[in-house]
Amino acid sequence: MKKILSASVIVFMLFASGFWAKNIYAQDTQSGKTVMNEMLLAYYYPQTDAKSEISMRIVNRQGQVRQRRLTMLRLNQTSGGDQFYYIYFHEPADVKGMSFLVLKHLGRDDDRWMYLPAIDLVKRISSSDKRTSFAGSDFTYEDVSGRALDEDAHELIGEESLGTYSCQVVKSTPKRPGETEFSYRKFWIDKVTHLSLKVEHYDLKGKLYKVYETQEIQTIQGTPTITKAVMKDIENERYTEIAMKNVSYNVGITSDIFQERLLRRPPRQWIGE
Repeated sequence: MKKILSASVIVFMLFASGFWAKNIYAQDTQSGKTVMNEMLLAYYYPQTDAKSEISMRIVNRQGQVRQRRLTMLRLNQTSGGDQFYYIYFHEPADVKGMSFLVLKHLGRDDDRWMYLPAIDLVKRISSSDKRTSFAGSDFTYEDVSGRALDEDAHELIGEESLGTYSCQVVKSTPKRPGETEFSYRKFWIDKVTHLSLKVEHYDLKGKLYKVYETQEIQTIQGTPTITKAVMKDIENERYTEIAMKNVSYNVGITSDIFQERLLRRPPRQWIGE
């Protein structure tokens, strides 16, 4: 009787521990998605609209530097949902007048266009090109406007400190791996601001090939804002630095400026020169 009882207890314990582990994993997966959603809202959706001036430095392995100066306008239609971006390039001369428009949609592919003044061409950027280089930098088109939360599975894998910041670490794995050049990404997300402080990109063989790092956070109009960051291409030994200046929130940007026809005729009241 004792042997039978002991065996039953063992089976129950094994079942219970498996059930417990399964549910802990489910909780971690759900928590990972929650943490990532908070990060997307904090980074891509703060306040209703935003205007900022961006300086970009692209440095190759020989130390040669290319610079860009641009203005970015953003308008949220809904928090965490549809959203518009308009980006205009001021300098240098070879990219002056180039502009970029994103109409981000919840639940379907975004619409993206790029205007190339040198050949007077408005080019539609297909969904398959969203992971390509943005204006020759180490950032992609998708990095600029964000990747949809449900395109990846998000797992909370731990907590770590980065300097004085306490972070939650999330592993994000594409649900359709054939459509991306990475097998997964790891995010270090600050518990207080919910901003991403570091992102590691791993290629299809599991090798680290690109790293994003936040270098400066400022509180602007009560909103924690990343004002300096760098994206490093490990394999090609190059990197791109960005600095955000004159960031303003809730400035009254309206949806009528986010039109394909205005890529050739930028809204001067927002863009300036």
